[in-house]
Amino acid sequence: MSTLHSKAAEKFLRNGDMAAWHNETLWMVRAKRDKMSKEVPEWEDLREKACQLKLYSNSHLEELLIEFEKNATANGAIVHWAKDAEEYRQIIYGLLKEHQVTRFVKSKSMLSEECELDPFLLSKGIDVVETDLGERILQLMHLPPSHIVMPAIHIKREQVGLLFEEKMNAEKGNYDPTYLTHVARKNLRNIFLHAEAAMTGANFAVASTGDIVVCTNEGNADMGTSCPKLNIAAFGLEKIVPDMKALGVFTRLLARSGTGQPITTYTSHYRTPREGGEYHIIIVDNGRSRILSHPDHIRTLNCIRCGACMNTCPVYRHSGGYSYTYFIPGPIGINLGMAHDPSKYYDNLSACSLCLSCSNVCPAKVDLGEQIYRWRQTLKDIGKANTEKQFMSAGMKFLMERPVLFNAALWAAPMVNVMPDAIKYNRLNEWGKGRELPKFAGESFNSMWKKGKVQRKEDKK
Repeated sequence: MSTLHSKAAEKFLRNGDMAAWHNETLWMVRAKRDKMSKEVPEWEDLREKACQLKLYSNSHLEELLIEFEKNATANGAIVHWAKDAEEYRQIIYGLLKEHQVTRFVKSKSMLSEECELDPFLLSKGIDVVETDLGERILQLMHLPPSHIVMPAIHIKREQVGLLFEEKMNAEKGNYDPTYLTHVARKNLRNIFLHAEAAMTGANFAVASTGDIVVCTNEGNADMGTSCPKLNIAAFGLEKIVPDMKALGVFTRLLARSGTGQPITTYTSHYRTPREGGEYHIIIVDNGRSRILSHPDHIRTLNCIRCGACMNTCPVYRHSGGYSYTYFIPGPIGINLGMAHDPSKYYDNLSACSLCLSCSNVCPAKVDLGEQIYRWRQTLKDIGKANTEKQFMSAGMKFLMERPVLFNAALWAAPMVNVMPDAIKYNRLNEWGKGRELPKFAGESFNSMWKKGKVQRKEDKK
């Protein structure tokens, strides 16, 4: 009954100290989120507004995106449309080739991860440098992100120190975070100054003004776009918001939910090209419009990529980002993977306890846990249901539909309490790995009810 996720999680948990640190660190961020949310009296009203704004935007994509294109074009930007990852990559490569770019800097963009942009450009001879510190660390380590907001959360500072010793001539044995940050800053500054083109993602795109809004804590997006004459921004079409008033709702929620800050250190608006330069904006679908045809899963498009669902998820915190097969881990990654390709990413559905903590913290009220449950109900239809689980479910159905058998099972259940562990916990009992069976009561509730030992609420009055 083991899944790819459970096997990867088991590997992650072998390093007990690392697993404990990962869990505690993310729970600390979740606690900061709770503290921040309680300082905003209208927090739940903001969440409801965010949800309704997203539902409105995603049901009016055509008119809002056309309005955005009109205003962005009037601002001097050049707007492109990409139906899938291949078109997205080709548009970017075409622009870089036209301008003879060989040195290219990027700020963090999960869309570029989704569309596998970096390996594509590197294969074309273009030197791509990630400028977000976490992403830069992972790029040098040849690893993908394990979290959408804190991509290198699983890497400890000692590992970063050793990496910087090798790649940036840092002092040996100096793992002080401030020192390592200065080393990275010095290294990246030279890269920024000599970059021939820069690219950002987008946290939001404002239809009424044509603005691209990027939220960072390091200022790397601003640094990257300050020198080159060619700048590119790309966003998934669900990032559109109607106007500045709507944007205000989301910026109040984003950092508080994701990192427990009142707002990100930098909230930058990009509107016009640099003097004598070009500003290109790419609007990407890549399967997003297809989600609109799934009524049960439309709210997946509400996601503002804050990462709060990962920080609170007990499975993600205890299993790490690399245990998921979709490039985005955690509850939102499970749902996005299923929306993208159910037959490929169904395995991630097992990585959920249905505690619904993710649904309760989502700032845009994506019903993440509920959607995972609904996806699970489709596994049989796509031929991916677990045979053992189906057999057990059929057995439970058979038992519960026959009262005589059910009551006989209840009567016999306490005998399990005295069975040797070798019988209770064996290779046939996958559930028993890491779990203890509860002690069965000597008398069932049914029996107690029939004997009048259970007092009803109204009888107590």
